[in-house]
Amino acid sequence: MSGANFDLFFDPAYGQAVAVADGIQRLTAKNPSPFTFHGTNSYIVGSSSVAVIDPGPENEAHFEALMAALAGRQVTHIFVSHTHRDHSPLARRLSQETGALTVGEGPHRPSRPLRDGEINPFAESSDMDFLPDIAIRDGETISCDGWALTGVLTPGHTANHAAFALEGRGILFSADHVMAWATTIVAPPDGSMADYMASLDKLLGRDDHLLLPGHGGPVTSPAPFLRGLKTHRRLRERSIIERLRKGDSTIPDMVKVIYRDTDKRLHGAAALSVLAHIEELMERGEVSADGPPSLFAHYRLAGD
Repeated sequence: MSGANFDLFFDPAYGQAVAVADGIQRLTAKNPSPFTFHGTNSYIVGSSSVAVIDPGPENEAHFEALMAALAGRQVTHIFVSHTHRDHSPLARRLSQETGALTVGEGPHRPSRPLRDGEINPFAESSDMDFLPDIAIRDGETISCDGWALTGVLTPGHTANHAAFALEGRGILFSADHVMAWATTIVAPPDGSMADYMASLDKLLGRDDHLLLPGHGGPVTSPAPFLRGLKTHRRLRERSIIERLRKGDSTIPDMVKVIYRDTDKRLHGAAALSVLAHIEELMERGEVSADGPPSLFAHYRLAGD
C-alpha cells in the first residue's frame, strides 16, 4: 500500500440514531465543513445505562436528537475525546440535563509552549472551558451496566486526545486520530507530528477489528489502514525533503506544489501540517532553519 485508501461514502442521517454495532448508536451533528466532513459523530454505548461519546458542538438540533435517542435510558458518563469545539461543548449541557459525569484526558493545552510572538491559529477552535469530572488515565477502564470503556491516550491531533476501547468487543472509538475519509490535521502548537506518529504505532500494537471515528464512516480493517496512514505521512515527509532539495525554502512555496490538488480552503491547515513535519525533521536533525521553526521561517536540509 502506498498510502491509506480513504472512503468518502457516508450517509450522516441527520437527526437519527443509527445502529453501527450491537449496543452502539451513532448520531451525526449537522456541522459539515472541509474539516468535519459531514459533521461530528456522537455515539451512544449501552442499553439501559449508557455512555455518550463526543456529544459534539453547541447545536440545538443535535442536542434535541441526542435527548430523543436517550429517552428512557440513564446516561451515566459522557466521554470526550478532545477539546475542539466540534466535539466537547455540548458535554456541559448534556451533563446538566442528565447528571452524567464527564470523562476526558484533561483540559485543553498546546502540545508545546508557544514561542515568542507565536499565535495559536486554532485557539478559537478550542474549548478552553471543558474540565472533565474524571481525568482518565491511559489504560484506565470505566464500566457500567453492560459496557466498559478503556482510555487509550493518543496525543497528536491535540495534546489531550484520547480514544476509547470498548472492552471485549475489539472496537475502538478513534475520534479524530484515525478517520476513514481523510488524514488527521496535525497543527502546531496544538498538535505534534512526533506524538501523532507514536500514537499510530500504539494503535498498530492493538488488535482492534473496528474503528469508529469522530467524522465519517468506520474503519473496518484497522491494521492495513493504520499502516497506510503511516506510509502517507512518510511520503509527505519525503515530499518536503524533495522540495528542500529543489530549492523551496519556505512553507508557502512547498504547499503550492505539494498540495496543488487540495482544496485551497485547506491550504492554511496544510501549511500547519508541513510545519508539524518540519518540526519533527528538525528534532531528528535532518532539517535546519534560520531560527525557530515557524510558518514564515526559511529552511534547508541539514548540512547544506
